[in-house]
Parts: sequence; C-alpha cells; structure tokens
Amino acid sequence: MAEEAAKKGRGERQASNVFAKMSKKTMQEMKEAFTMIDQNRDGVIDIEDLKDMYGNFGRIPPDAELKEMLAEAPGPLNFTMFLNLFGEKLSGTDPEDTIRNAFAMFDDAGKGKLPEEYVKDLLQNMGDNFTSDEIKQTWKESPIEKGLFDYNEFVSKIKGKQDEEEMAAA
Repeated sequence: MAEEAAKKGRGERQASNVFAKMSKKTMQEMKEAFTMIDQNRDGVIDIEDLKDMYGNFGRIPPDAELKEMLAEAPGPLNFTMFLNLFGEKLSGTDPEDTIRNAFAMFDDAGKGKLPEEYVKDLLQNMGDNFTSDEIKQTWKESPIEKGLFDYNEFVSKIKGKQDEEEMAAA
C-alpha cells in the first residue's frame, strides 16, 4: 500500500512538472489541439476520434497504426494524459523528425514531396488556418519545384534556422 502511494505520488509530481514547464499559451494550444482531435467531445481520444480527425485530412491510417498511437498512453487518453505525453515529447524528441513525420503521413508514395496545392489547402483549411499572406511568406522559404513541395528540404531548412537562432540567443 505504501509502495502504491509512493508510485502515485511520483506520477503526480511528474505530471505537475510537465504542467509547470508549459506556458499558459502552450497549455491553451494543447487544449485546442485536444479538442480538435476529440471529435465526439467525450473528453477521451479514442480510435474513432482519430479516424474522424484523419478523415478530415483525407487519409485514414489502418486501425493497427491508430491503435499503436493510442498504445503510447498507459491509460485512457484524456486531456491530462495528452499533456503528459506531449510534454514529454516536446522536451525529449527531435523536432525535425516530428515535423518530417507529420508531412510524411500525407505522402502515401513516400517520395518526400507533396503537391503544392494540396499543402496550401491543408494550411488554409486545417488547424490554425494560414492567411494568404502567411502562405506567401511560407512559400518564399519553401523548396517547390514543378508544383511539388519538398518537405524534407523544408524541414531541414527551418530546423537549421531554429538552431542558428537558438545558438545566437545563448
């Protein structure tokens, strides 16, 4: 019993550390992301929520892939669990891989390139919608050739800039 209480206490402290590391703005953004994914608004992200969300993007991964995503959580994926998982990922993974993998989910052919118009449509109509000016600004920096957006090169480019800015700030 004391061991269970100790484990529970450690888990609570760990969770509170994740929360303490997040700014109010980040916390609000996480809440918006959670709400967008929790399609049926029951407070828990399940396989049907993921199917609905991916359906909005025009691609539904196989059930096995969705179940694998959900299996990363040690229990029901409620908002607290969502914050814990993403808090750990934000502080412990390579953002370059994360960004690259996000693009790759839409690249069924695995070529590292997506149609320019498709990416524009996603930017304008999903999540935090980009304005025309924001898209123009993004496209100035984007590697586009023959109507194809090279997301591998784009991720390397933005990651390199982030590294330079972080080193200059240090």
